[in-house]
Amino acid sequence: MDIGTITDVIRNPPDVPGPQWRPGDAWLAGGTWLYSDPQPDLRRLIDLAPLGWHTMQVTDDGLEIGATATIADLYALATPTEWTAAPLLRTSCEAFLASFKVWNSATVGGNICMALPAGPMITMTVALEATYELWSTTGTERIVDAADFVTGNHATILQPGELLRRVHIPASALRTRHAHRRFTLTKLGRSTIFVVGTQKPLADDMTIVVTAGTTHPVRLRFDTAPSADELAAAVNAIDDEVWFDDPNGSPGHRKHLARHYAEEIRTELLDGAAA
Repeated sequence: MDIGTITDVIRNPPDVPGPQWRPGDAWLAGGTWLYSDPQPDLRRLIDLAPLGWHTMQVTDDGLEIGATATIADLYALATPTEWTAAPLLRTSCEAFLASFKVWNSATVGGNICMALPAGPMITMTVALEATYELWSTTGTERIVDAADFVTGNHATILQPGELLRRVHIPASALRTRHAHRRFTLTKLGRSTIFVVGTQKPLADDMTIVVTAGTTHPVRLRFDTAPSADELAAAVNAIDDEVWFDDPNGSPGHRKHLARHYAEEIRTELLDGAAA
């Protein structure tokens, strides 16, 4: 779709592009959402692609993902064998309601900043204890927990003109044991619910992350593995207003699935720990 209100496109922004931002601007990365809907308030696009933020780095500290890395880039990444949770990277890529063409354009950062409940990059980064590096229009930076970034359906903590520069996933999270469950109405459909559980090696802790069925990610942490009743109570305690309602599922349906899948994940992780 053409955006008929655009009067200018900045093709070669400075390395720190924030100070160039003004009302009516939009950061352009993959553009898969930007060009899919009318954008009547936009007057100028600032293209981030020339800045080379698409790189990914495997380090001793974990994984650094540039905000403009594509879903295809992430899917093709070779990871160390000791990263037992690395399969979740590919699983999350496969959770996209998207064709291979979108995979080659859509960016990790774009999916996160869209803040849709079913955004699988949000699921992945919250489940793997990621942090985000944000750049403001004044050139200052801040680091935020992935779990705190999305505040609601299509809503984030981003200030006007602020942008996501990179994602950091710590090596400790990538070495956890994990299990996941996902439900869709059709085989390749949008996620109705996406639940991920993790547990540190040789530890009794457990973390359950509920996404897609909620307007923002919900992270349930337990210092010791919960009983079935304790886990069900924690899911039941999620505020009724947080459960998402759209044609893919009612709040009641999603809450039921969250309890069911969380218990399956709890059992799987405990069985794996005992093996």
